[in-house]
Amino acid sequence: MSSSADVFYHVAPFAGFTYPNETEVPWSELIVIYPYITGLVAGAFVVSSLHHVFGMERFAPISKFALLTSLCFMFFAPTPLLFHLGQPTRALNAVITPHWTSAMAAFGYVAAFYICLLLLETWFSFRADIVALSKSTTGVMQKVYQALTLGSDDVSKRALDTDHTIARRLAMIGIPGACGLHGYVGFLFGSLKTREWWSSDLMPIIFLLSAVGSGVGLLIVIYVVACWWRKQTPDNGAMQGLLYVLWSGIVIVMVIEALEMVQMIYKAREGVEGVFELINGPIHVGLFFQWGGGLFALLVTSVMMLKMPNPKRLIFWLFIAGLSMMISVLAMRWNVVIGGQELSKTMRGLLTYHPEVLGRESLFTVATLFSAPFIVLYLAQKLLPTVWEGEPLEPEERVFDIHKAI
Repeated sequence: MSSSADVFYHVAPFAGFTYPNETEVPWSELIVIYPYITGLVAGAFVVSSLHHVFGMERFAPISKFALLTSLCFMFFAPTPLLFHLGQPTRALNAVITPHWTSAMAAFGYVAAFYICLLLLETWFSFRADIVALSKSTTGVMQKVYQALTLGSDDVSKRALDTDHTIARRLAMIGIPGACGLHGYVGFLFGSLKTREWWSSDLMPIIFLLSAVGSGVGLLIVIYVVACWWRKQTPDNGAMQGLLYVLWSGIVIVMVIEALEMVQMIYKAREGVEGVFELINGPIHVGLFFQWGGGLFALLVTSVMMLKMPNPKRLIFWLFIAGLSMMISVLAMRWNVVIGGQELSKTMRGLLTYHPEVLGRESLFTVATLFSAPFIVLYLAQKLLPTVWEGEPLEPEERVFDIHKAI
């Protein structure tokens, strides 16, 4: 008979009035990276849907790439939770024998539904390309592409129109699915009344909107890096479209976050003084990166919105803004997950969490898990090279000199 699962805790130093059981921090940096990866999925999918659903042609060159990015990151969204569990083999128990009042049990169904939806939309979007590759390749890869066609090799106009229609309908379903996928994480934290730092009606909205901002930032970063690696110039129309979406996301997120802070101060509920001590104490560095990164990205994108720079400068500064937004949202996730546990339930004590560098729940594990989707995305675009739409440019037009862009 198997023993019960071992639970891994981090013991943190504390000050003030703190209950003994609160000196152990059960939710580590793995729970920080979990909603972060999930948010990147939602943001990348939204960019893909801007072309598939709303017909914005400026996003056509990156729509397939955004969809493939969303799928690759979605594969690894649940992995931080599996590493966090003492007995990961029991993870499916929450789905097989669910407790219907548990938000965590609902995540299993939402995640499974969303992975299936992304797989179907990706297959219908790439089916014609897979058929063409199955006829143009030889050897083992030909067998692989023939298997991926699932026996459907009809590339007539009627069949392609059907593929487009189905992919569009799946994308339409995927938009509320993406909102539910990441809004659930904010709902999970916002519904915990025992934590003053978490209990907020705006928490689901903040998590969802910041997910879009970080996902767009991710797409900008990897799109620019991939084009630089392939010695091609990013599409100017697509970059301008990403600028508009990123700017909109930053503005809305920062306004909502500011409203949450003002609401907390205005309501002045019992324990708000402890929140101020938390802000000035353990998470002041995290708040610097959260607000500093967001404000910097807002400043850069606002300047570009007022006066659109030349394509090279647009690529460089939009890359910096996207990276800054990713750092800002990651800091926000840290401040919410870890910061909420650093505030004692008595509201009169604080803990100081120090993350481990090596171990099962450590920064090394987080870095490894976060690197995995990028590796899978690299292999996926090798398997489906048609993800890069458009004619190749002439050699002299390909060069992107980052020094000239500054």
